[in-house]
Amino acid sequence: MGVEPSLLDVTTYKFTPARWPAGQKLRICVIADIHACEPWMSAKHIRDMALMANELKPDITLLLGDYYAGHDYISRAVPAPEWGEALSVLKAPLGVYAILGNHDLWHGLQPSLPSDDGQAAISALKAAGIKLLFNDAIRLAKDNKPFWLLGLGDQLAMRLGRGRFRGLDDLSGTLAMVKDNAPVILMAHEPFIFSRVPERVDLTLCGHTHGGQINLPIIGAGLDYGRKFKHVYGYINENNREMIISGGLGTSFLPIRVGRPPEILDIHLG
Repeated sequence: MGVEPSLLDVTTYKFTPARWPAGQKLRICVIADIHACEPWMSAKHIRDMALMANELKPDITLLLGDYYAGHDYISRAVPAPEWGEALSVLKAPLGVYAILGNHDLWHGLQPSLPSDDGQAAISALKAAGIKLLFNDAIRLAKDNKPFWLLGLGDQLAMRLGRGRFRGLDDLSGTLAMVKDNAPVILMAHEPFIFSRVPERVDLTLCGHTHGGQINLPIIGAGLDYGRKFKHVYGYINENNREMIISGGLGTSFLPIRVGRPPEILDIHLG
């Protein structure tokens, strides 16, 4: 893929969020921004990465959106049933959960195709046995120790004009579904919602930025990411609130990644 075509990192984080219950352990695999298309992100490549994710033996696997191609520099759009079937090999004891991203709602399988409002992605995830969360919360437990998993609608879902968007995210409504004091993990495709996430959320997980995608010495994060977004990549602790932004797998605008190889996250909590 551009300068870094065959690289794939597994980035590991081991920490205990500030309000995470003592002795409660959870291992999370995070996959973000697949942007399925040939030759860059074929169904076979997606399946291989899914199998690599399984080898991490996570308790739960989370997909953070943007399954459709992010640019038209492709030889073929990968139909949703194909990438969905590739993701169907994902396995985790507590399940595999997903949210949608902006590209899944802005256009069809590639940017030059009209939007299908994410319907192909929704169908593909369902067929793969992956639970889609859309402003929803689910209570799970490992070793009889509960936690809440929240998934937001996309924050840039509807394009209203140049630089203007209407989101489908409902943070307050989703948080209202949390009915006890168990810890909370939030999936949100874009990281800029983080400024509104309360301390009640123990960990926010995001994608969207591709970790800058093009990161050059001195210049820094490319594709305007460094100027548009306060937070672009990695672990962030701000006012006792914690977030991890994945560098993701695919690309947007151009099929190039420099200085930020595609990655899967392996997160150990507790």
